[in-house]
Amino acid sequence: MNKKIKLIKKTSRTFLLTGLFLAILSSIVLYFYTKNILESEVEEVLYSTEVRVESALKNGTEQFGLPPVIEVNRVETLGREVLKDTIIYDPSEDEMELFRELSVFKNINGTNYQITVRNMVVESEDFAFAIVISNVAIFVLAFIFLFYFNTTRNLKLWSPFFKNLEQMKRFSLTSKEPLNLVDSDVLEFSELKTEIETLTDKVRSDYESLKQFTEDVSHEMQTPLAIIQAKIDNLINEQEISDKQFEQVTSIQKDIQRLKQLNKRITTLTKIDNNQFINIENVNLSDLIKEKIESFKELQFANLVYTSKNELFVSMDAYLADILINNLVSNAIKHSKKNEEITVVTKDNLLIISNFGEKALAHPENLFLRFYRESSANQSTGLGLAIVKKICDLYGFKISYQFEVDHHVFSIDFSE
Repeated sequence: MNKKIKLIKKTSRTFLLTGLFLAILSSIVLYFYTKNILESEVEEVLYSTEVRVESALKNGTEQFGLPPVIEVNRVETLGREVLKDTIIYDPSEDEMELFRELSVFKNINGTNYQITVRNMVVESEDFAFAIVISNVAIFVLAFIFLFYFNTTRNLKLWSPFFKNLEQMKRFSLTSKEPLNLVDSDVLEFSELKTEIETLTDKVRSDYESLKQFTEDVSHEMQTPLAIIQAKIDNLINEQEISDKQFEQVTSIQKDIQRLKQLNKRITTLTKIDNNQFINIENVNLSDLIKEKIESFKELQFANLVYTSKNELFVSMDAYLADILINNLVSNAIKHSKKNEEITVVTKDNLLIISNFGEKALAHPENLFLRFYRESSANQSTGLGLAIVKKICDLYGFKISYQFEVDHHVFSIDFSE
């Protein structure tokens, strides 16, 4: 995936690269354009000077010269006009100089003349460079001003967008606080604000409706399940039934127990979503783990081994702490065979529970999803680990799963 960069940085980079390209391009174009103009001017001066010399000769002026600028010589034959650059020694400067030279041949008053006029080129080159450098300096100053002006303007222009983005990052379905979105005089940003408010209000409304529906269904299921359970108990106790009927009734009882457990766990999830567990206290998880392990050992469910390097205290609701430990240990027992060792370790701010496993999970990323079961043979509700994850998210604990050396390992980091 490509590295992400901030909007302002991206637009600034584009502005800088575009400005640099334009500065170089305009400097090159200006240099050659100025050079061409200066060369044209030099040639125009040469032709003008030649015309004046020719006019003077026609008027009978004595042959004259001003080397190396003007030279007039009599020749026997006429040649063709030559315009070129040449290097000539300049006595006044006592050095070799670059000149633009025009040489023409004319027959004036019956005499053949070679008229040569020259103009120094070095000064025109320096003049062209001076113009280009001045242009670059002005361009750079203007560019710096426009860059900071543009950046400041963009920051102000995009400010509502960035503020609203931060509000969206903090948006939570469980929070009752309304979104304080900032309006903008930019039409698109204003429309975006309106659409976000409409969308979030709709999502919250749907979430509240779904949450209320779940809570109502869970509540309404409790009484029918209790009545069905009581009638089945009466049926078993008051009437003689066959072995086949007993098996069927026992199967119904198991399904009812599963439904009751499912209903209880859905109710727990709903209460967590509603922030109904507000009694925070310093819970001794080490003692709670010992109690749970003793309870499970009495039922002879599994071979539980607990190791504690130090007492583990966690600030949370005591009821949720009980559910957290119970669900983790129950999950390990449920996925272990009888007499297989299940280890529970507490050290520093960590809780680690591991049990034997023949192979790693096919989709560990779905492990904490509601109603997810790795195998259809497992008759669990699929909510135990989802509740564990929900509790960890509520208090900011970090839960993780790994498959190490034929063991499923769950760990919770309670450090803040």
